[in-house]
Amino acid sequence: MSYTILLVDDEEGLRKVLGLSLEDKGYQVHTAGNAQEALALFQKTNPQIVLTDIKMPGMDGIGLLKEIKRQAADTEIIMITGHGDIDLAIKSLKHDATDFITKPIDDDILDIALKRAHERITLRRQLRDHTENLERMVEEKSRQLIQAERMAAMGETVAGMAHAIKNISGGLTGGAFVLEKGLELENATYLKQGWQMVRDNVTRIQQLSVDLLNIAKPGKQKIEHVDPNLPLRQVYELMQPQAEQYGIEMMLNLDTGLAPMACDKEGIHRCLLNLVTNAMDACLQGELCDGHAKIELVSRQAAGVVEYAVIDTCDGMDEEVRAKIFNAFFTTKGSRGTGIGLMLTRRIVEAHGGAIHVTSEKGQGSKFVITLPYPYPYP
Repeated sequence: MSYTILLVDDEEGLRKVLGLSLEDKGYQVHTAGNAQEALALFQKTNPQIVLTDIKMPGMDGIGLLKEIKRQAADTEIIMITGHGDIDLAIKSLKHDATDFITKPIDDDILDIALKRAHERITLRRQLRDHTENLERMVEEKSRQLIQAERMAAMGETVAGMAHAIKNISGGLTGGAFVLEKGLELENATYLKQGWQMVRDNVTRIQQLSVDLLNIAKPGKQKIEHVDPNLPLRQVYELMQPQAEQYGIEMMLNLDTGLAPMACDKEGIHRCLLNLVTNAMDACLQGELCDGHAKIELVSRQAAGVVEYAVIDTCDGMDEEVRAKIFNAFFTTKGSRGTGIGLMLTRRIVEAHGGAIHVTSEKGQGSKFVITLPYPYPYP
């Protein structure tokens, strides 16, 4: 198969030399001197592979990477970096860059990076074909089964699990790649970054396993009398150091007049932790709250209920996302999410006879509110 490459670099000499080299390798090559020109060419030519410098005037390579991934997530993007830009190279991998190569460009290393891009394109095509075949098979079988609705639900769950596992696998693959780079180059920074990526995804595997077990078995509440503020205070104390590390202002606003209530303390703690973790992820991913991210944790008594609110000032959600966030395996976190946390949160809250709802607008932040009967009837 003949691939099209978009080569982006503000050095005209490099574009000419590298462009001729790529054409000799059999690629159809388009070149651009900056990100704006590249985006216009990208929309016209639809290249399978983009090769871009990280440091450019105006929008840099990281910004171009994000925008192309937003428009066409399957595009393979190889970053060109100088030896002093290790942190930027690692950052590009976290935004799903295929690989990175350093200047001056070694032809053998370039070939390895291109081969990796080819393999990812081929694998994605195979997965897509396989998924389409599976979907056709499931659809055909579903028509033949008496319990069609049950099978459809099962098929959705399996597809969601497969997607979550695929995301984790992709994270592990990226971490292993950075580790291999570190070993190859004897680079301690790569080794540390790669190990962190692997460790984070191993943690996600453990969490996914626990979440799936919790879905599969009926939950048994451990009801006890507790201070309603205790779970929220504990979550604040747990997450405040991480928020401070990332420059996120986290505020705790407790209703100090609350009397003890009966609830499953650990269950409510888990719900609030899920909401705060999601809010922090929204702040870290968001484009509108850089340097101004705030998360507020609130408790208050209303008519016959206790309310817990988690409010962030980040990008918010549109109507389509809001309608899906409590569905099994739906996630806005890409390769970092499992799509189970909010579903379990709603299950725990509803087991208490409570409710959870969200108000959010794109560009206006989000507010999640849990309401629990107060006082909760003690068994």
